[in-house]
Amino acid sequence: MTGRLAAGESERATGPRLLLAVLLAMAMFVLVVDTSLMNVSISSVVRDLDTTVSGVQAAIALEALVSAAFILIGGKVGDLVGRKRAYVLGLLGYAVGASAMALAQSLTVVIVFWAVLGGIGASLLLPAMQSLIHGNFEGGAQKKVYALVGAAAAIAAAVGPLLGGFITTYLSWRLGFVLEVVIIAVVLSGIGLVRDVSYTGPRGVDAVGAALSVLGMGGIVLGILVWQEGGEAVGALLAMGATALAGLAYWLVRRKRAGRPALLDPDLFRSKVFRLGITGQMLQQIALGGTMIALPIYLQMVLEYNAMQAGLSLAPLSLSMFAVALLAGKRAGDRRPSSIIRWGFVLLTIGIAALIPIVPREEFGWGLVIPLVIAGSGLGLLVSQLNNYTLAPIEEERISEAAGVNSAAGSFGLSFGLAFAGAVMLATLSFTFTAMTESSTVLPPADQQRVAQVLEDDAEVMSNTQLEQLLVGQPPETQDEIIRINTDARPLALQIALLVPLLAGLVGLFNSYRMMRMPEPPAKASGDGTGLV
Repeated sequence: MTGRLAAGESERATGPRLLLAVLLAMAMFVLVVDTSLMNVSISSVVRDLDTTVSGVQAAIALEALVSAAFILIGGKVGDLVGRKRAYVLGLLGYAVGASAMALAQSLTVVIVFWAVLGGIGASLLLPAMQSLIHGNFEGGAQKKVYALVGAAAAIAAAVGPLLGGFITTYLSWRLGFVLEVVIIAVVLSGIGLVRDVSYTGPRGVDAVGAALSVLGMGGIVLGILVWQEGGEAVGALLAMGATALAGLAYWLVRRKRAGRPALLDPDLFRSKVFRLGITGQMLQQIALGGTMIALPIYLQMVLEYNAMQAGLSLAPLSLSMFAVALLAGKRAGDRRPSSIIRWGFVLLTIGIAALIPIVPREEFGWGLVIPLVIAGSGLGLLVSQLNNYTLAPIEEERISEAAGVNSAAGSFGLSFGLAFAGAVMLATLSFTFTAMTESSTVLPPADQQRVAQVLEDDAEVMSNTQLEQLLVGQPPETQDEIIRINTDARPLALQIALLVPLLAGLVGLFNSYRMMRMPEPPAKASGDGTGLV
């Protein structure tokens, strides 16, 4: 009877185990909804903190970058100090970041506590959560908990823009972060239900590999962010990042040959399926990050939408991604995952390509619905298949490490897409402002340089309404000309920025054809239970 009871409990989570599963899902919900809240609250955050769009965009990209740069290290920290302790530390890091957002009075607080500390919290939380699910549940119950946590991530991605938009418009964006703290407190209240999972592998620390991974990913994305802000040493940062990544590859191989502990096993990359899979994961996230930074800025700064209107306008992308991911996961049948991935990149590319000519012609967000549904459907197909495809050829004992690499590739792609698309948008604005003012036949020559400099520095955070208030007292013809320049430059900048996700989609499509030429790996459950993080 005892054996039958144990077998039954391994098939389903009951009592305290069910409560633990719900709490794990709540933690994942907070992790995913956090960035959505920031995206739809950009204009409110800019106004309340008296900062710039580029500054807030940089903070969003930095949070994803820190998560990517430290996620492999976070997994090793969990091995050394205990997965339960790492899980708690990750939650506390996120809680401190969310608390800082609720009280922040400057962008510096956002960067230090939300972007950096919160990003480190995520890097500890994700691998620890995966290990705790694996160690606290067995058999069918384990699969169901992975599915529940994945569903929580998918729901957060789907409703995040709407939830964030509602809270920001009718209450306060700060309240959204207060609610995050409340949810984390509830999750931590049940920490006694968590059984720690011991680590039996080598306990050596690869400090050099850890440093090279941080310098590599950090150098590239920070270089882009510095370029966006007009800083110096951009080339040096990019070169440092590329050199560090190359050095990491060499170091890992050397470390493996010497039989010493390495940050990750380079033999993982011997599988061409795994290499193609993490490449697809990174390209998918570049496309998603580029789209999800460009469109909220456009909706709030060009169409002058409030957060709720912006959230409603973005809902077709997130809701179609959620619906198609669930449908494709259930109806895939005997279809080759690589074929579904190929169609995902086809739809994603078509949707982004359709947005580009529509942007300067639409005065309402509803005009973007059809392209966003197409792009979201493509992302849903990718979410449903990429994780399983990538991890399928990996042996069970190495699945945790491989899932960490997969998550790091996705987080790096997201941070790169956020940073690069935002930087391209703002660089295009700067160039276009200058060109239009210098070619203007209305503005006096003596004023052209001054207006160009003001627009370059400040107009990125101003709607036409705000600009009109700033121009009170100027001659009517000067006011009209500056408003015209502001109106014409912004859609062009968005169009150029959307080339980033479009290019990622095209490269992903090429990558998917390479997948099609490979023998199909056997299906395997995703290591982290979700294709969204």
